[in-house]
Parts: sequence; structure tokens; C-alpha cells
Amino acid sequence: METQTMEQITTQLLSWLLGNGLLILVVLVAMFLGFTLLKRGLARLGRFIEGSFPDQAQIKRANTLTNVLGDLVRVLITGIGVTTILSQLGIDLGPLLVAAGIGGVAIGFGAQSLVKDVISGFFILLENQVRVGDVVNIAGVGGLVEDVGLRTISLRDLAGNVHIVPNGTISTVTNMTMGYSRYVFNVGVAYRENVDQVMSILKDVGAAMQNDPKYGPDILEPLEMLGVDSFADSAVVIKCRITTKPIQQWAVGREMNRRIKLAFDANGIEIPFPHRTIYWGEPKEGSAPPLNIHSLQTS
Repeated sequence: METQTMEQITTQLLSWLLGNGLLILVVLVAMFLGFTLLKRGLARLGRFIEGSFPDQAQIKRANTLTNVLGDLVRVLITGIGVTTILSQLGIDLGPLLVAAGIGGVAIGFGAQSLVKDVISGFFILLENQVRVGDVVNIAGVGGLVEDVGLRTISLRDLAGNVHIVPNGTISTVTNMTMGYSRYVFNVGVAYRENVDQVMSILKDVGAAMQNDPKYGPDILEPLEMLGVDSFADSAVVIKCRITTKPIQQWAVGREMNRRIKLAFDANGIEIPFPHRTIYWGEPKEGSAPPLNIHSLQTS
């Protein structure tokens, strides 16, 4: 009786090994091959990206997206493999799926902000909204982008402070260095000045800047004169702008402001400050009241 039982167990074990056991082995081998091929594919894709994109920011963005997709594929391979192995071991997946569902709901409620950050970060990278090296204003914070991740973006402002902004809080991105940059000038001159002469001087200053060996390479287009923009309380405001390479607009703009001041001084162009006119009143007969000025001298 015992011999027959042992034979039955041996037969069942061999049958299971040749059936379910063999399938489990095939699944494990397939998972190993899948991970190996994925690793080699990602390495080859990384070399292709580094050879195709000259910009380091684009390379980092592409590599980040590649790593994210690689992680998703790994999770998919692991999930399919583990599920298949458990089913072949005779484990009922129903209770496990129910427990996983309940746990997933609980985790989901507790990690809503984290999931929101990751999803927002993925689309920020996918749509190329922000790159390392850009100067941006996001979530009320402005600065130089030092790192772009799936969960946060790191900015360093002019004072050297580092701001970590969760991607889920970003609703509007203002990128000041995407493709090219511009510096806008609002130049105020006195009402007595000839605006045509002033605009001619501004164009000459812009042309000199473009021909300068230091600043010229950073200027992409000649100074664009937009004309008389407004009549302020004590000045006529002339608006113009200059197009530069990304992140160079502030250096070019500051130097241009310096040269504008020197050019206006050389040509006698007044840059006004607020003036106040005092009206003393006038009686009905039309004569103005006397204005008495006393000078107090101290010894």
C-alpha cells in the first residue's frame, strides 16, 4: 500500500514537473531573457541618444524618459511572470487580487499628491516644457533649472537659493530661454525731445552692440524699434527690443542700458524725472498773486 502511494506521488510529481514545472521554468527563462534584452536595448538607445543630440539638456531629457519607460517595462514583465508562476503553483489569485485592490485604494488615497507629481513630471519631460539650463518661472518661483525629475524640479535663483518645486503644483510654466530670448527696453525721454532723433540714436547704439566682438555673437537680430509706446506723466516712452541667444538677454540688456545712457548724455537727450508744477491760483481780475521768497542765511 505504501509502495503504491509512493508510486502515485512520484508519478504526480513527475507529471507536475513535466507540465507546470516546465512551464514555470520557461517563464523564468523568458523573464531573464526579457530583462537582459531590455538592459541591452536601453544601453544601445542611450548611446544612440548621446550621438544624435548635441545638447546636453536634450540628452538628459531623453535619458530620463528612456529610464522611465524601462522601469514600466520591468514592472510589466515582473507582473506577468509572477502572476503566471503563482497560477501554476495552484495559488488562488482571487483573494490576492482583492487584497491588492484594497491595498492599492488605501495607498492611492495616501499618495495622491505623489502620483500627481509623477504624472505631471512625465508630461513635463515628454512635452519638453523645461530643460536643464533654462531660466523659468514656475509656481511663483523663478531661477535656473538645475535638475528635472519625475517628482520635482530644482531651481536656483539669482541669490543662490535652491527651490524644490513639486511637479504636481505646476500649473503654468514661463520659460524665458526656450529657443531664443529677448530684452525689452522702455526708454523714457522728455517731452521736448525729438522722438525720431531718439529712435535713431537707439538704433545706432543697437548696431554698435551687434558689431561689438564681445556682445555681437550673442545678438541674433538687429534692434527692433517698436515706436512710441505711451505718454507717461513726465516722459514719452519709446519701446524697442533685442533678440539674443538663450539666457544672454540680461547681459546684453544691461550693457545696452549703459550705452544708451552714455549716448543720451553725449547728445543732450534728457532722461526725465517726475516734475511738479505748482499753481498759485489767480484772482478774478487776472493778476497773479505775488510770490515772496525769503533766503535765510546763517553765519
